[in-house]
Amino acid sequence: MLKDINLFGNTDKVKIAIERLKTFEPDEGYYLAFSGGKDSVVIKALAEMAGVKYDAHYNLTTIDPPELVQFIKREHPDVIRHRPPVPFLVQLVKNGFPQRQRRWCCRLLKEKGGEGRVVLTGVRSAESNQRSKRKMVEGCRTSPDKRYLHPIIDWSDAEVWQFIRENGLPYCKLYDEGWKRVGCLFCPMAYEKQRLRHATLYPIYTKSYIRAFTKLYDKKIKEGKCETVERWKDGEDMFWWWLRGNSKRTNDDQVSIFD
Repeated sequence: MLKDINLFGNTDKVKIAIERLKTFEPDEGYYLAFSGGKDSVVIKALAEMAGVKYDAHYNLTTIDPPELVQFIKREHPDVIRHRPPVPFLVQLVKNGFPQRQRRWCCRLLKEKGGEGRVVLTGVRSAESNQRSKRKMVEGCRTSPDKRYLHPIIDWSDAEVWQFIRENGLPYCKLYDEGWKRVGCLFCPMAYEKQRLRHATLYPIYTKSYIRAFTKLYDKKIKEGKCETVERWKDGEDMFWWWLRGNSKRTNDDQVSIFD
């Protein structure tokens, strides 16, 4: 419930979140990190309710579900969209495939922007064990002049959905199709079942990934990486191994900004 009853009386979580937004509002306004997911939809609505100044930004990864990109374009035309200088699949050939403990993709594609600003996010403690250790106000470990504010850090999934429904907020239709997170396709943090589902639902993306893995495979061969031949027969074999080989994870909700 968004209104809790405890030993100290009634707690209105919406009112508390709005007060947090007002308390920490910088003179230049917030840099609102908008992903198009349910939590950022709530954060943007709360910023409007609080009457605080902000500019919302969405970092295109080039591997987001098309339904998500279309949702943002249709329902949030005011959000500033940023394209990466180098698409993800080109970076994959250069950097190798991302893994759970080596996700260069988040750093290059999602975490840019907001330098010198207070960045507003929808990070919540209930999302994962790692996020449960997060604080409402945090510094950035890669940019000393950047700070983060997570106004709904103490909200549950149920409270997020309650707020969305009570306020009639549009949200990406993928949630109604059973998706728990609407981030990058084939994300290493997703379960194997989810990644294989992406391959079935988005065959054009799958073919693009296989082409990129083929280039990566050929590149490793030219570099004399003998273990590449020993492990995979070609780039497509490498892709399917990667898709099925990173299924262990702790949570299937949204990935943190810097988890």
